Amino acid sequence: MIRVALGHRGTLVRGALAAVLARENDLDVVAELDRSDDVLHVAGRRPHVVLLDPQLPGRIRIEELCRKLTGRGVLVLIDHEAIVATSLSLVKQAPRIGLIATDATTDQLVQSVRDVAKGLPVVDVRLAVAALRAGDNPLTDRECEVLRQVTTGATAQEIARTLSLSAGTVRNYLSRILAKTGARSRIEAIRKAQDAGWI
Repeated sequence: MIRVALGHRGTLVRGALAAVLARENDLDVVAELDRSDDVLHVAGRRPHVVLLDPQLPGRIRIEELCRKLTGRGVLVLIDHEAIVATSLSLVKQAPRIGLIATDATTDQLVQSVRDVAKGLPVVDVRLAVAALRAGDNPLTDRECEVLRQVTTGATAQEIARTLSLSAGTVRNYLSRILAKTGARSRIEAIRKAQDAGWI
C-alpha cells in the first residue's frame, strides 16, 4: 500500500485529488493539508509520496519544503500555462522530485504517484522547457507571491492579511517590485512579470 499525503490550497481540488487517488486499491491518502507548515508534521504517518501544490500557502516555501522532505517521494502539480520562478527552482530539483502538469489525466497522475513511490523520475517535458524559458527572475519568491495577490485586485491591507504581513511590509514589497521590474504602476509590473513568465 502506497501512503500519500496531499497538500493543496484549494479545498475542492484537494478533495477531488484525494477521491481520485483513494479509488485505487494500492493507494491510501493518509493526510489532506492546506498549509505548507503542516506538511512536515505528517512525517509521523510516514507517507511514501507527498503530492504538492507549488502555491501551497504557509511559512515554508515550496522549494524549501521539497528539500526537507527527504526519504519520501515528492510529486508537484504545476500549471504549465503559468510557469513562475518557483517552478524553475523546482525543475532544478528534478529528478529528485517529480513534476506533473495540472492538465495530466487521472491515469497519468496515479501512475506518476506509483512511479515516484518506486523512486522513478517523473518530469513533464513541457514543464521543464517552459520553466527554462522563464529565465532568471529578479523578484524574490515573496515578491512574486505579493504580485500574484495584486493580480486578484487585492489591496495592500488584504494582501497583508492573506500573507500574514503588515500593510507597511506589503507596500515595501510593492515598491521593490516596481523598482526591479522598471514599471511605473502595479498593472505594468504585473504585465511585465507575466510576459516574462515570473508569475
